[in-house]
Amino acid sequence: MRIDRAGVPFIAGTLAPAAVLAVLGLPWLALPFAILAGLMTYFFRDPDRESPFDPAAVVSPADGRVLIAGPAGGGSTPAGDWQQVSIFLSPLDVHVNRIPVTGRLTHVEFRPGRFVAAYRGAASAGNERNELWIDRGGERVVCRQIAGALVRRVVCRLEAGADVRAGQRFGIMKFGSRIDLLLPARAVLRVRPGERVRGGESIVATL
Repeated sequence: MRIDRAGVPFIAGTLAPAAVLAVLGLPWLALPFAILAGLMTYFFRDPDRESPFDPAAVVSPADGRVLIAGPAGGGSTPAGDWQQVSIFLSPLDVHVNRIPVTGRLTHVEFRPGRFVAAYRGAASAGNERNELWIDRGGERVVCRQIAGALVRRVVCRLEAGADVRAGQRFGIMKFGSRIDLLLPARAVLRVRPGERVRGGESIVATL
């Protein structure tokens, strides 16, 4: 299994002292660092996923638990009517993020903000986040990477103008966070709050 490159500093930073302490003959001091390196490796894992071959499908942009699945509330959404799927990622979930629909990335914007716990409703409007707009045949799909209480950085590796495909990796979030997916009002949601989803594989809606 591959490891996302964002994890290299964290893994190396814990493996190095473990190796030094082991060489110095201090295995009991080395052990906590070795365990931490293992946890970091697990957190930054990046498994391959096979996305469904269905042009109408909206695939989950992340692993995690569905918090919201229904009409979007006002205030934190673009103008118009939207369906919303929000997914909470615990520290044990895969944190690599994936594109939900095939289309063109028309807008990417980083917005600084607070670090409210990601499962709270206030996180959607006020937390630090990256917002991606995808044009899918003239319809807009919005995907937001939202930082949580333990997350101090969200990473997006694509820029506006890129052609994207459903299931494609586009970034990562660190140590527990949330993704909000805003879909056209006509979208038919295929998940309910409390369900578990897998990034790039689970179908959360159809268009």
